[in-house]
Amino acid sequence: MAETLNADDWIKQGLKALARDGFTALKADPLAKATGVSRGSFYWHFADLGAFHAALLKRWREIAAEQIIADVEADSDDPLKALLRRTFGARLDLERAVRNWAAFDAAAQTAVRAIDRRRLDYIEELLRKRGFEAATARARAQILYWTFLGFALSGPPSPAARLEGLLDEILRMVSA
Repeated sequence: MAETLNADDWIKQGLKALARDGFTALKADPLAKATGVSRGSFYWHFADLGAFHAALLKRWREIAAEQIIADVEADSDDPLKALLRRTFGARLDLERAVRNWAAFDAAAQTAVRAIDRRRLDYIEELLRKRGFEAATARARAQILYWTFLGFALSGPPSPAARLEGLLDEILRMVSA
């Protein structure tokens, strides 16, 4: 890679490293070596490692919540079903890596709490649009989100055909 990496390039590299190797890989030297540039390029864009970490967490929140919500809303007449298919069908290496990081880092923990709240609010909103009372929507949103977290943290995904059946059953359960 050229020495002309911009901040976005560094963030993309950081997210890849985080998903692949965990939060301990989020240091200027290994990232610079992996991209074939000097550490100076890193520090040109980020005042320090903390600023880089903050930028990574901000981007994760954008792609792991806001982008998914925007895509689901734009592409579906049944957003809850689309959300289930999208989130349970996704690669979740980055999700696991950020949650692992949050066990050791206060800023990552704050980001995880914020995204959890955003996702829960959105699921609750979708359930309310389906006609559920506020308390029921809130309870079912929490159960559905716990289901997603268990799935996300449980390792290798189920085969596609089995996953499809499980998602249909989850949708029936939360919609009953």
